[in-house]
Amino acid sequence: MSTVPVRSAASRERSVGYACALITVVIWSGFILVSRLGAQGTLSAFDVAALRFGVSGLVMLPYLLRHGTGGLTLLQVAALGVTAGLGYALLAYSGFHFAPAAHAAVFMPGMLPFFTAALAWWLLGERWTRGRLLGLAVVAAGVALLVADELGRGGTTWRGDLLFLSASVSWAVFGVLARRWRVQPLQATAVIGVFCLVTYWPPYLLSGHSNLLEAPLAEVVIQGVYQGLLAVVVALITYTRALQILGPNLTTTITSLTPALAALSAVPLLGEELSALAVLGVMIVTLGVLVSVIRPRSTPTAQVSDED
Repeated sequence: MSTVPVRSAASRERSVGYACALITVVIWSGFILVSRLGAQGTLSAFDVAALRFGVSGLVMLPYLLRHGTGGLTLLQVAALGVTAGLGYALLAYSGFHFAPAAHAAVFMPGMLPFFTAALAWWLLGERWTRGRLLGLAVVAAGVALLVADELGRGGTTWRGDLLFLSASVSWAVFGVLARRWRVQPLQATAVIGVFCLVTYWPPYLLSGHSNLLEAPLAEVVIQGVYQGLLAVVVALITYTRALQILGPNLTTTITSLTPALAALSAVPLLGEELSALAVLGVMIVTLGVLVSVIRPRSTPTAQVSDED
């Protein structure tokens, strides 16, 4: 008689996980668009990173002072801060100065499921189910079409592509480490934000290469609020929460919707072109996500796994 409430609670918890993953998709898509827009303005990649770390660090500092690191060692804090903070942001923001938003959508969230699945298999011992293999295979086909379309145009955007790939690897490492160490969402946001604030701002100020005072106020405010508050505080909380409930593989498969949303939105908002081949690739990536997420209904005796 107690199985119904337990199963209902588990179902609600899983719904929360899906909601958090989808919120992350929306914010990450906006992150790609806003970051690409920022790369076309006055601010440099280092300026945008400074706004990201400054806003998120100051917002989360009271929480960290009150609750501490939650048992994380200094080495663990540094690992989370370097991967999800310094490494990801600096690599991504630098990439936007070489490649358009469509490239970022393909090479960062589009490739994230593969890097995460490989790391989760290596570090966590998670098996690749047939459904996940099929979903990743379909996603790979869609990403391949997008890559072929973008690389077929030539140019020097490969520099940005490599930076985006490196940023994706950095974020995948964070996702697996957060899962392995059972890091709580607010805890992760606080330690990463404050770590980046403390380690980045002193050398940034001493460098003497800040454009914050020369940039238009609206540009600074938009980048500061979106990058520091939404892309870090809100998205990191929703992403980490989704990791806890759904596991890293399923969470990052859902966030593979980001290439579709970002690439399609870049057409009217940034004036970027999207060819027929790219549209087909986006549709296939979306199909791969659905294949990975939709699963057969469990039998009454089956237990719900958070690693599905």
